[in-house]
This record gives sequence, structure tokens and C-alpha cells, in this order.
Amino acid sequence: MPASPVRYGVPNPTDPVIHELPPFRYDGGLVTVQLELRRADDSTWRGRLLFGITDETGVAPATAEIFYAHSEADLWECVHDLREHHLRDLYRSVSD
Repeated sequence: MPASPVRYGVPNPTDPVIHELPPFRYDGGLVTVQLELRRADDSTWRGRLLFGITDETGVAPATAEIFYAHSEADLWECVHDLREHHLRDLYRSVSD
């Protein structure tokens, strides 16, 4: 009997997945950082950073999709190369 081509519970690879990154210190407090990662229609990987949650709107300050790579491993390499001062500058640029 042939197997059913329908799979239940397998996520769509183009749906974004959010990963927690280590927080950083900014202005006396900790800012949480998340990476939203997705595979685009052209099979490249794209990602953006989400910083904390703002109280008045409930929307997290976020970058555009500034990460781009041909493989998920290459994109993670770009993210791991960021240092805390890069994250602070990116946060400052999207939150002010």
C-alpha cells in the first residue's frame, strides 16, 4: 500500500521560526533578542531581529530582513558574528 503524501504536524518551511538569542544590557536593563528566521520562495534564508516588547503597542521593535544567506548554516554564522555593541546599535536604530 502506498504511503499517504499528506503529512500532519510538519511545519511549512516558509513559515518564520523564532529563536531566542542571549540578551544584552542597554541603558541599565536587559533587552531580550529573538531571531525570526524563514526560508524565502527563492530557497534563500532570511532573518530579522526582534527586540523585547514595547508596552504601549505590544509590537516588538524589529529590524528589516537584514540577514540573507543561501543556507541556514550560513545565516547562523552571520548572526553568531554579531557582538553586543552591534546589537545595541541595531536596537537603538529601531527603538528611537
